[in-house]
Amino acid sequence: MNGIDNLYFVHISLHGLIRGENLELGRDADTGGQCLYVLDLVKELARHPQVGQVDLFTRRIIDPKVGPDYAKRVEDLGNGASIRRISAGPRRYLRKEVLWRYLDAFIDRSLIHLREQGRLPDVIHAHYADAGYVGSRLASLLGCPFVFTGHSLGRSKLERLLEGKSSRRKIEQRYNMSARVEAEELALDNAQRVITSTNQEVETQYSVYEQYVPDTMRVIPPGVDLSRFSPPGTGEIPDSVQAKIERFLTDPDRPVILAIARADEKKNLKSLVKAFGESSMLRDRANLVIIAGMREKMSQLNPGARKVWNELFGLIDDYDLYGCVSIPKQLPPEEVPALYRYAATKKGVFVNPALMEPFGLTLIEAAASGLPLLATNDGGPRDILGNCKNGKLIDPLDVPALTAELENAISDEKQWKQWSKNGIDGVNAHYTWKGHVDRYIEEVSELVEEIVHEDLIISKVRTSLPLKGRLIFTGLSDDLTDDDRKAIAEVRRLTDSNQPALGFGISSGRSLKMVRSVIEELGLPEPDVYITQLGGQIHYGKRLVLDYGWEKHLAYRWDPEGIREVLDAVPGLNLQTAEGSQHKFKISYNYEEGVAPKRKDIQKILREKGFRAKVLLSQNYFLDVIPLRSGKGQAIRYVALRWGIPFDKVLFHARRGSDYEALSGQFLAVLGADHNLELKSTTSLPRVYLAKRSNYAGLLEGIEAYQFAENITIPDSAAGLQIEEADETEAVLSPDLVVHMNDGE
Repeated sequence: MNGIDNLYFVHISLHGLIRGENLELGRDADTGGQCLYVLDLVKELARHPQVGQVDLFTRRIIDPKVGPDYAKRVEDLGNGASIRRISAGPRRYLRKEVLWRYLDAFIDRSLIHLREQGRLPDVIHAHYADAGYVGSRLASLLGCPFVFTGHSLGRSKLERLLEGKSSRRKIEQRYNMSARVEAEELALDNAQRVITSTNQEVETQYSVYEQYVPDTMRVIPPGVDLSRFSPPGTGEIPDSVQAKIERFLTDPDRPVILAIARADEKKNLKSLVKAFGESSMLRDRANLVIIAGMREKMSQLNPGARKVWNELFGLIDDYDLYGCVSIPKQLPPEEVPALYRYAATKKGVFVNPALMEPFGLTLIEAAASGLPLLATNDGGPRDILGNCKNGKLIDPLDVPALTAELENAISDEKQWKQWSKNGIDGVNAHYTWKGHVDRYIEEVSELVEEIVHEDLIISKVRTSLPLKGRLIFTGLSDDLTDDDRKAIAEVRRLTDSNQPALGFGISSGRSLKMVRSVIEELGLPEPDVYITQLGGQIHYGKRLVLDYGWEKHLAYRWDPEGIREVLDAVPGLNLQTAEGSQHKFKISYNYEEGVAPKRKDIQKILREKGFRAKVLLSQNYFLDVIPLRSGKGQAIRYVALRWGIPFDKVLFHARRGSDYEALSGQFLAVLGADHNLELKSTTSLPRVYLAKRSNYAGLLEGIEAYQFAENITIPDSAAGLQIEEADETEAVLSPDLVVHMNDGE
């Protein structure tokens, strides 16, 4: 990769229980192969010579029901890799279907964490739909490349559930499928690379999405740890493992038919038990071993797992399989490699009868252990068996055919030996973690080669907001003097020479399109933040990334149609018609002084009608109605909170009546000599500096007075000004947003 090294990767996997050792695989539907895949990938990626740091972001869980390991904020994995646990939502463990409402809080907490560590990732890689939403938003906000792996996809699952006669309403209630599919579409739309494990995923599963772009997709099969998974004779088979299996068996010397899967209906273990039970030959000459997660008591299992186990126990009893079926309650992950070797010594076979298998990590683990395969023909096993040629694909719903394949697999000794050898050779050729990571680095290299932090931050190709220590906000003016032009050049020099610490933002009532045009015309610095439409929208950086969280916040109880209907009857108000004057979060009127009621009376009319809105009047001519939660000051507070910038490190250049609420808090403020806000003498606002010069020359005067680019000080002249505002104003962030920003602490 042209010598680039010390790369920093952030992987995101939100749900399930993830820790560095002793993964609780199969504990529930969320703690499956994805957790192991992500953990192994992170560990191996950290070993690559061009990688300096790899962090796995997951949700922090403080819950005695799952143990203390998942509450550790940081867990060191070695070689520069670590698990970083981010607080978001309730402390307790939650299944993935109910995590959606807490994802924005996870984004905000992740931004704060990145700010605290002072380094931005070179690549963000998200796993599964929920992390896809988080990762795509983070990558957009930070301006870094985004990689996505869906693992299993919502549209495919929805199709299977509908085939099972479940109603859409019940599916939505149980799985939040619409949120999942929307998150997957968003992730695919933003991803520069989609990493998949099989060609089948690309051709069948991803292809049904609106944002399907085959050119972004790369098939990189996951690896297997060959130091753990190896054929008989290369590793021990502890007596404890043998005892756990054989305590159920009358004749332990028979060939073993092995299945390892979660206790989940889609894993279709019942078809395997039926296929075994229907054959007198299998009942007399083989043993069936099923590992379906760990359990203490049936009553403690989740309803889905309990249903599967009750079905299996019922089938075992119906076919009278006692003595030839082993179903141990406890087989921790560290004993699984020995279990594969045990089955291989018995000349057995590994079976995956799932209705659909996105990849099938257990298949390559079994193959590396010398165990032939019979696997579902739907999904990843096609690629694995195509590469390794160590078994056969099966129709998971054709029980008689599965019975015949099982009988053949344990009867043909010559075929068994060839399949066993092919599997070992195939895994070494196609499925090592080193090979996976080498290919992975190669594929993302095109994305990474342009990411060199110093150059990017100076040129502002990417957002450096997490690294900012202070922010300057100003509005726009088209009427410039020579002093203003000189001041703009000096402000641009200050922001460029103080990167990444000093940021620049625009706060305006105009549309984004108009703002961009004026910035270019005036030669202002490239903004890190755009607040437009009087706080109706927030965008970040050169790529103009929209802040969806702010839009959700503004929409609460905002009824623009109802407001227009009321104000249409008010004399002296004429709806503005110029391009960009109206916005979904701003209604703009021309105001006829002496004809229209006073601003505070218009505010009262709306309140009496039950509308939660702010009424702003500028220059006694422009009247704007915006959501109660909106406004320039509110938007600046939100930006500062979201990106972890202290309020007293924000400098706001105020000039218009719509600017007043930004002057009532802890921000540092500059009022140019050309401002049109009414003032009175007071000592209550010591952070408002009244400049002697106008416009941008006044802004520069304020920057210098506060020594804002150096060690900030409050000048003596910034003590004794207050805005004369006759009406009460709600100028604080709403409690629910503050809770959202601080969720989990």
